[in-house]
Amino acid sequence: MLSTARPTDVTDVCVIGAGLAGLSAAHHLTSAGVRVTVIEAADRVGGRMATDEVDGFRLDRGPQLLNSSYPELRRTPGLQGLPLRPFAPGAVVRSSGTRTGTRALDRARLRSGLGKLAATPPERLLARPETTAAAALSAAFAPRAVDGFLRPLLTALLCDAELGTSSRCADLVLRGFAKGRTCLPAGGAAVVPHRLAAALPPGAVRLGVRAMTAATNGVLTEDGGFLAARGVIVATGASAAGALLPGLRVPGFHGVTVVHHAAPHAPLREPSLVLDADRRGPVSHSIPASVVDPSRAPVGRALVTSVILGPPAPDSLVRAHLADLYGVPTAGWELLAVHHDPEAVPAMPAPHDLRRPVRILQGLYVCGDHRDTSTVQGALLSGRRAAFRALRDLGIRPGYGAVPVAA
Repeated sequence: MLSTARPTDVTDVCVIGAGLAGLSAAHHLTSAGVRVTVIEAADRVGGRMATDEVDGFRLDRGPQLLNSSYPELRRTPGLQGLPLRPFAPGAVVRSSGTRTGTRALDRARLRSGLGKLAATPPERLLARPETTAAAALSAAFAPRAVDGFLRPLLTALLCDAELGTSSRCADLVLRGFAKGRTCLPAGGAAVVPHRLAAALPPGAVRLGVRAMTAATNGVLTEDGGFLAARGVIVATGASAAGALLPGLRVPGFHGVTVVHHAAPHAPLREPSLVLDADRRGPVSHSIPASVVDPSRAPVGRALVTSVILGPPAPDSLVRAHLADLYGVPTAGWELLAVHHDPEAVPAMPAPHDLRRPVRILQGLYVCGDHRDTSTVQGALLSGRRAAFRALRDLGIRPGYGAVPVAA
């Protein structure tokens, strides 16, 4: 449950940041019987995983796509039973002037290259020689498969236009795509952190409290208060974590723009991921969001959500590109919102340590998608790693049923 009151003076562990990583850490600590206080500078939980409501539409600010195979969606207390809305298998790809449904092609590839990837344990994937995602695709698949499907797919899933991401990270993402279904959380991205926060003990999350310094024995807040703790977990975004923890390496980022349009009718009947293999316009990928999740648009209207990998583009260019991608007129579509985040996705170039240390000192820890993979799975897992490392230092066993993880 949430509170806007000033934080208490003493807690067992203070978590700075109420995004997915911080809330995940708080749940695993609470499950072990540890008293936790989560402080958040903003007036809401969720960090980059936010949803705005405009004229009956639910508009995600970020580009996050979930996958039903993410293990942390099942392991994180508070997320069991999270309602997910799956995409149709495969994707629709605009290539060489035509729009091709790739579902049958995708199934064939799952039986061959992607099928082998799906069956490979993650430990073996992480032991492979590391290169870039682009180079690994070219070495493992035929050019037609790469250019016509895999490159635009990975570009969308990684939010990396040049595919300079570590091949190991790309392998894990492709493995998830092959094993599970790409999804949206029902009701908007903000449902995920809200569900986590609501399942914590009353008063555990304190909003509007900004941390100024973090130490092994507590946190100094902007209002001059000091929250004493036996351990502190910094669970902010990468740049904010770097400010609180001098010397912490801050990664580069992929800037992303999310564009929402209202349409009188859905441009597709099926809940498909729409990819651009030709790169003839500003849009990387698009989804008929209200077809995937009907709760995102009022009755009688449709929501189309599109992603630009970079800064915003003029709406006339965006709508022209969407008309090409969907094969329908878009002149009558209404622009609802444009949200640009220059630090939307932490970059994962090769070489990339997928398990960057979460322990700074005994009593001081850091977590977030910048410590693992730049995905919802990575954020949740890094929170669990930080919580388990803190519990080990406190001499406390994780809660019953907890899955071991290397910290």
